[in-house]
Amino acid sequence: MTNTTSKDVAAFTNAKVDWRETPEAHVFKADLPGLKKEEVKVEVEDGNILKISGERSSENEEKSDKWHRVERSSGKFMRRFKLPENAKVDEVKASMENGVLSVTVPKMPERKPEVKSIDISG
Repeated sequence: MTNTTSKDVAAFTNAKVDWRETPEAHVFKADLPGLKKEEVKVEVEDGNILKISGERSSENEEKSDKWHRVERSSGKFMRRFKLPENAKVDEVKASMENGVLSVTVPKMPERKPEVKSIDISG
């Protein structure tokens, strides 16, 4: 088996992540094909940093095997995202289906400024 170059490792190290904001939450989707949920960690660091990390093991190499091509990368990956102040970090939920990790970070409701009418005397 050929040694993976740093470029190959970088392909998996930088797991592709989409981040969209809905009126209710921040939603992260990460493509992690071939990984089981036990191989992935979702954490909140320092109160406002969402960290997605994990490791893909390399294939077991048999002495009798002759490898023709190695394109799938293995190794560790980690992505960090600074969450905005409106993120409810105590209510983060994560799920994994068909190699796609979904992380939902609910948002605090926007506080509407209170308007109080003042009667004008005179």
